[in-house]
Amino acid sequence: MISRRLFSLGGGAAIASTLSACAGVGPWNDLGDGRARRQFAGRTLDRPNYRAVYADWGGESFPIGAFDYRQVDPQFLRQTVEYHGSQPAGTIIVDPVTKHLYFTESPSRATRYGVGVGREGFAWSGEAHVNMKRNWPDWVPPHEMIERSPEIVAQLERTSRGLGVPGGQRSPLGARAMYLFGDGRDLGYRIHGTTEPETVGTNVSSGCIRMINQDIAHVYTRAAIGTRVIVLS
Repeated sequence: MISRRLFSLGGGAAIASTLSACAGVGPWNDLGDGRARRQFAGRTLDRPNYRAVYADWGGESFPIGAFDYRQVDPQFLRQTVEYHGSQPAGTIIVDPVTKHLYFTESPSRATRYGVGVGREGFAWSGEAHVNMKRNWPDWVPPHEMIERSPEIVAQLERTSRGLGVPGGQRSPLGARAMYLFGDGRDLGYRIHGTTEPETVGTNVSSGCIRMINQDIAHVYTRAAIGTRVIVLS
């Protein structure tokens, strides 16, 4: 398996960039020290049966193994919440501060998932759209990552897209990936699964948004091509 250290150094998106900031997404919450941040979620409306939600998934090209959901803080488990933002149904909003991804269902309701987000120096923000979706995608590290860590080449093999890790249980992109485009090009950022679900709720990636495999598979079925994605600063 590709090590966490090497993947964090550049997997999925090694070019750190900052896109234009978003405004008007949600109400502001005073932090009490002269700062303010957007507040999206009110009370929890519903929690699924986590034992069932995070159990083994059948009918897949590769098994999605059961996840011991007790490894993470309950706030990062899937739940339906009151939504206080202004975006229409079918929008994805990622709040890197709280490590949450929201899929809006109505003007007042959203499904909230826990995510892992970019570590310092790799964080990004802005607006994009889902332009491609892939089941069990291959992972091909960018040239910048290989230049920084040439030892990773020994762990790679030929794929249809170049040297990398074929789609499957070893791939750092996990069971699903949604590819983010903006300004007519691939931005190099993904919303994807992970081989390390216990890292959800942390700053660990190279700018990509990682989710528990069962959660990315769930939102993947709901987010159509063209879905608007807003990542807050």
